[in-house]
Amino acid sequence: MGYRIKRVYEPAEASDGYRVLVDRLWPRGVRKERAELDEWAKDVSPSPDLRTEWHHHRERFDEFAARYREELDRNAAAEALLGLGAEHDRVTLLFGARDEQVNHAAVLLAWLGDHGASVES
Repeated sequence: MGYRIKRVYEPAEASDGYRVLVDRLWPRGVRKERAELDEWAKDVSPSPDLRTEWHHHRERFDEFAARYREELDRNAAAEALLGLGAEHDRVTLLFGARDEQVNHAAVLLAWLGDHGASVES
């Protein structure tokens, strides 16, 4: 088990374990009851400046990922998210982006793996 990512628009499942929204902004069209969140970790998402600058331009994803990893290295919320793996068998990180590969949650999942967490691809 471990950490995995999933779009918040997909239905909640028992196999999700502990569900954490990792977006700074609430996803459009999702009612809070339907999201079935255990936690909303706004502070682990990219800074507003970085998010606005990148704005999902695929060609700049590598640059975005590098800068976001630098933010995560200095982010207490990211460290707290690492601790959830010890408390829960599975932690599902929820995100709202349309692209399931090119998004901040994928970078966050890789960062968690680089810091000793068990991650599922």
